[in-house]
Amino acid sequence: MFFSLLFIERSLVEYRQVPLDATSDLPTLFDGTTRLYISYTCPFAQRVWITRNLKGLQENIKLVPIDLPNRPAWFKEKVNPANKVPALEHNGKIIGESLDLIKYLDNTFEGPSLFPEDQAKREFGEELLKYTDTFTKTMWASLKGDPFTETAPVLDYLENSLYKFDDGPFFLGQFSLVDIAYIPFIERFQIVLNELFKCEITAERPKLSAWIEEMNKIDAYVQTKTDSKEIVEIFKGKFMVIYGYLLLWSLPDLNLTQVFILLAVRKQALSSKVYYRWDGLWI
Repeated sequence: MFFSLLFIERSLVEYRQVPLDATSDLPTLFDGTTRLYISYTCPFAQRVWITRNLKGLQENIKLVPIDLPNRPAWFKEKVNPANKVPALEHNGKIIGESLDLIKYLDNTFEGPSLFPEDQAKREFGEELLKYTDTFTKTMWASLKGDPFTETAPVLDYLENSLYKFDDGPFFLGQFSLVDIAYIPFIERFQIVLNELFKCEITAERPKLSAWIEEMNKIDAYVQTKTDSKEIVEIFKGKFMVIYGYLLLWSLPDLNLTQVFILLAVRKQALSSKVYYRWDGLWI
């Protein structure tokens, strides 16, 4: 049975547990409990969280939220040597990587199928899943350059992809894993680019705008969203670190005092939302 939006309305509402941190005890591993280790703010983990919800697996797969900035030492030692989320504990093993995991949940557990049987849709779906890496890298890189021009090719690719099938508003017509793969990142980049650069990713992209509107009607996704203010603050923190390295790499003649001055200017710009173009860089 392929996915039906009617199923969404039956999704359970869960209260968010306090994330485990460096002071938290290790759960009893491989005791028969299936656990999904996530961070509430991680878009990769959000993919698997959404899939779990849509499959109706809230009672079968226990969420274990991790405080990533203060993660427990046992998480790397005992759970996932890669030291990152998402990670699924199931049948005596740990499985990672978000795209692998959303497919694993769909193929292994009961619940409505989240990938179509139609061959043309399956092939295009696989193409879109592979493109997620190009999309996220391009969107992230645009924050260090000119987001208005650098994001256009990948956003236009998604806009055009939404015209491929006419039996629904989603990438494969009906809702699928493809929509799950993209929404955590589009959610974040729409907020950040608009907030920091006044760049609206849906401008002149009616299909993408309609797709986001439809996604926000899905309770099983909405329950996993991060507050927009928190998203902006997370991106600001990451961006300032990367921007410092970018200054040192792009302008090697700068001394550390000059770098700190430019970082201070950049920090003020992020707060005031006023930006300047200088020597090829946005400050």
